[in-house]
Amino acid sequence: LGNTSRFSGIDFEIIIIDDGSPDGTQEVAQQLEKIYGSDKILLRPRARKLGLGTAYIHGMKYATGNFIVIMDADLSHHPKFIPEFIRKQKEGNFDIVSGTRYKGNGGVYGWDLKRKLISRGANFLTQVLLRPGASDLTGSFRLYRKEVLQKLMEKCVSKGYVFQMEMIVRARQLGFTIGEVPISFVDRVYGESKLGGNEIVSFLKGLLTLFATT
Repeated sequence: LGNTSRFSGIDFEIIIIDDGSPDGTQEVAQQLEKIYGSDKILLRPRARKLGLGTAYIHGMKYATGNFIVIMDADLSHHPKFIPEFIRKQKEGNFDIVSGTRYKGNGGVYGWDLKRKLISRGANFLTQVLLRPGASDLTGSFRLYRKEVLQKLMEKCVSKGYVFQMEMIVRARQLGFTIGEVPISFVDRVYGESKLGGNEIVSFLKGLLTLFATT
């Protein structure tokens, strides 16, 4: 919002879904709402953490536009890439534009070597098994045509890390078109990103389930 010239000519609204987080998100969103108006900033909190998929559905109920950009609000996804997503969508009339850390000048900052190796390994395995037609399956910085997102949400059953992967696999299965924009992902400055053994096991299970069912 600070540099609105990037978004000139684009009619947009920002929907903030906060699941009762203790980090002051709601207070910041309320201040932004006062500054920019409730037509631009829509705070739609929920009482507790109910999962990413239901947050998407919750947000979609309030979205008035034809396209929805989904992103993390901790600046690990930088808003400067949004105009590039929009340009890419118009260029190929894509149903989905996915941010990719693994093509062009895309990249990851703030991860240690172990985390990078796990991410690269997971992506390589996914490419070999699923041949998804997209280079970054686990990222969540994406633009969707609204009705396409609604159809995908009806089909997807995964939870956690596998959910983002299933969205792309189902999109390919349903014949939706996917464009990609290289992005730089910066790991969060505040809070912790947890990727333990349980998450890795559930990812592998989800990957094999998708391989067997798509």
